[in-house]
Amino acid sequence: MSSRIVVKIGSSSLTTDSGSLNHDAVSFYASEIAALHQAGHEVLLVTSGAVAAGFGHIGYETRPKLLHEKQAAAAVGQALLMQAYQQAFAHHHIKTAQILLTRTDFTNRKRMGNAGMTIDELLKQNVIPVINENDTVSVDELKFGDNDMLSALVAGLTKAKKLIILTDTDGLYTADPRYHADAKRYERIDEITAEIYEMAGGSGSAVGTGGMRSKVDAAKVATRGGVPVFVGRVSEPGDLLNATTGHGKGTYFDTRLNSLSRKKQWLGFISSPLGSIQVDSGAEEALIYGGHSLLPVGVRRVEGQFHTGDVIEVVNLQGSLIGRGIVNYDAEQLRSIIGLPSPDVLKKLEGSLHRLEVVHRDEWITLK
Repeated sequence: MSSRIVVKIGSSSLTTDSGSLNHDAVSFYASEIAALHQAGHEVLLVTSGAVAAGFGHIGYETRPKLLHEKQAAAAVGQALLMQAYQQAFAHHHIKTAQILLTRTDFTNRKRMGNAGMTIDELLKQNVIPVINENDTVSVDELKFGDNDMLSALVAGLTKAKKLIILTDTDGLYTADPRYHADAKRYERIDEITAEIYEMAGGSGSAVGTGGMRSKVDAAKVATRGGVPVFVGRVSEPGDLLNATTGHGKGTYFDTRLNSLSRKKQWLGFISSPLGSIQVDSGAEEALIYGGHSLLPVGVRRVEGQFHTGDVIEVVNLQGSLIGRGIVNYDAEQLRSIIGLPSPDVLKKLEGSLHRLEVVHRDEWITLK
């Protein structure tokens, strides 16, 4: 059965040891993706490699470390990278489209929605979107962790059925298999625990910025949004198809959750909270298990300066994050009614109260 699949390829998989773009690798991955496309799947490609492809061409001997040098390398390399993909996919009679995104595109709900509609239209026209971070205008260094997090956000945004993150290792091990012969691979992971994070190390390549830790981070976001994830290697013809059918060379991160709406995805993983609210145990239980809204009576402490309509984090009495929501009060107004039952709130704010709930359940996402 056909489905929508996001495939992410990192820098280390696309470049030679010296850092230049490996055209044979691009052609190989294009043929693997083309097989999925020709089988009826809607495929989105999230790719790294612009900086890695450009820094040798521009004249740097090694991958640059300064931001403006990375941006210059990306400006050269992105054109080379896209040209290589266009030529590789043309051999399979497949059209491609370039989409460059930044974190700002996701933090703005309108821009995120526009990006989603553009991607939907491209897929409708049988065009493969080739998505990368717009490194030349990013104000910080590559935020998405070699695009691992970008691929998770794209998977949620487009309501993909699978996220396939390709890397140069065949999944997550109990220890680094390069140094520990007894290391065992995790075949499937149902829950990403602290132990799983301990197993994830740093970057394994000089040209990439992501390690297994960033891939586990991405898997956590994607699975929380209802998208199952595969992290592993595709090195032989047919490997990518096998990865999508449960027989890949890597680790599968399963999920029993349903896909999140774009609004909930933005609220939970992309928005920038401007304050926090501590709640008592009764409010915590009502929010997480009861599906209720947060009322002033359950609030114990307010931190930060925020206004109606801002995103805030909600923590429990132990200080642990339990979720995020859109607040219906200014910070100072909320401080004046902490712990008050609803009748007292109505009396105290008579004439200025527009909504009783501190956070309505429709504007809330549980993250615990």
